[in-house]
Amino acid sequence: MGKIIAIANQKGGVGKTTTAVNLAASLGVLEKKVLLIDADPQANATSGLGHDVETVEQGTYQLLEHSVGAEELVIETDSPNVDIIPAHIDLVAIEIELVDMENREYMLKKALGTIKEQYDYVIIDCAPSLGLLTLNALTASDSVLIPIQCEYFALEGLGKLLNTIKSVQKIHNPDLDIEGLLLTMYDSRLRLSNQVVEEVNQHFEGLTFKTIIQRNVRLSEAPSYGESIINYDAASKGSENYLSLANELIQKNA
Repeated sequence: MGKIIAIANQKGGVGKTTTAVNLAASLGVLEKKVLLIDADPQANATSGLGHDVETVEQGTYQLLEHSVGAEELVIETDSPNVDIIPAHIDLVAIEIELVDMENREYMLKKALGTIKEQYDYVIIDCAPSLGLLTLNALTASDSVLIPIQCEYFALEGLGKLLNTIKSVQKIHNPDLDIEGLLLTMYDSRLRLSNQVVEEVNQHFEGLTFKTIIQRNVRLSEAPSYGESIINYDAASKGSENYLSLANELIQKNA
């Protein structure tokens, strides 16, 4: 039975999509079967795995409105063992359309009912907001992984996200766990980076992943080639970091 993990943080630019794409690719290389769901209208996870967003005819939008079954929306990627349900800019409209629907927070959970059995992990790349799309992702998930960048204001907005998670646990999904906080964009030369690591470990002891994602040029180049860091440069620091994270995740869920 597949574990569904939402990668969420309403703050933009913290490495959500980078983590979704590269964690999925790393788990795939470690012989886990993975489905990545692009639930962000910017569709960066879709293009980051080599699919032209302009040619996407159906994806997460149809998944959420239940007009097409999940199985029919899955497309293969060049990453071993990784499939994706892509997104398109149309996804922006779904929040407005869902507003009047009954059980609108459960649309994704319902849509994934049958397909999650076919994968070891289902990873949802959430939009940088706490709107209905993210709410659907949290309601459908078993756990949430929160990327936090090692920069000024890193913890800003985290309280808001944790409150949202609490209310989802209370109202929609009592089984939702926090998979862990992931520190990203770490630069060991910067005092600030080290301070953030210290602060996060102090406040959230036991909740933070041991793996820290370091700043890495190859990691930021990979998406422009439509490749995960594993495919783009398997020997890079970024690749090493994400494989370490995947191993940590597998051990944690063993």
